[in-house]
Amino acid sequence: MRDAAKVNREAIELYDSKTRQERKKWKESFVGYAMISPWLLGFFGLVIGPMIASLYFSFTDYDMLSSANWVGLQNYIHIFTSDPRFVQSLKVTLIFVFVPTPLKLAFALFLAMLFNTGRKGSGLFSTIYYIPSIIGGSVAVAVVWKQLFGSRGAVNSFLELFGFSGVNWIGSTDYALSILILLVVWQFGSPMIIFLAGLRQIPQELYEAASVDGANSFRKFFSITLPMLTPVIFFNLIMQTIGGFMTFTQAYLITGGGPLDSTLFYAVYLYEVAFEYLRMGYASAMAWILLVIIGGITFVFFKSSSYWVHYESEGGRS
Repeated sequence: MRDAAKVNREAIELYDSKTRQERKKWKESFVGYAMISPWLLGFFGLVIGPMIASLYFSFTDYDMLSSANWVGLQNYIHIFTSDPRFVQSLKVTLIFVFVPTPLKLAFALFLAMLFNTGRKGSGLFSTIYYIPSIIGGSVAVAVVWKQLFGSRGAVNSFLELFGFSGVNWIGSTDYALSILILLVVWQFGSPMIIFLAGLRQIPQELYEAASVDGANSFRKFFSITLPMLTPVIFFNLIMQTIGGFMTFTQAYLITGGGPLDSTLFYAVYLYEVAFEYLRMGYASAMAWILLVIIGGITFVFFKSSSYWVHYESEGGRS
């Protein structure tokens, strides 16, 4: 009897101990979820909710003034078969993404390597070069850029000093997109700072060993610096590509998508369809197509990364 009572007490104590532990875990979980509840409310209310709503509206004819009418795949069919402006906007956006992005990353890496030498004032200059990335997407910079390259802007005034006639930079189909690309390349500060952080993580012993072997600067760059930086390059490539697809402010304020739709970015055309033509269902379908395009390109980048991105934790193997 005594043994049975002892066993029962031990079972009760074990049960009480497990109950207290479960209550403690539940309280900890409750506190944790309570702390992140503002983010959860914002995520579900401002991200997931609108995404589900836009997916529904993409299958409807909806103008925000009347109830939505279900049309099935009609919006998607019209986009791919009967909308030349969609094709033009996608073409312009792809050019805008894949032309300036390599230029921006190359220029950012070049300056990061200069600032990584540790010379006096390098910290100050890296901060100065970072400023355009902070303000580059602002309305004020877009307006200033438009004034600089206007028909009577500072750029034409400077060229006239050397006898060149003024160029209609913004109003010409030959130059308008190039002006926007130049603005984006100018905003190289953010990837530059990331490259600088990556360069400072490369062990100096590798360069010292290469110097002992007689390697010159170019050999060190292609054999040490570039392979060690491939994860950083990959990160910058992904972020800059996604950012390029979402570019809106510069084109909308500087060129308005013109002339002759030569700078009609995808985001600008989507905005026009949604808020100028009030075709919210059609715009929602365009938004989901853009999501699929970005997701597809990102997937290709990740799949190809195994062939050229090298991680130190993997012993130098991709």
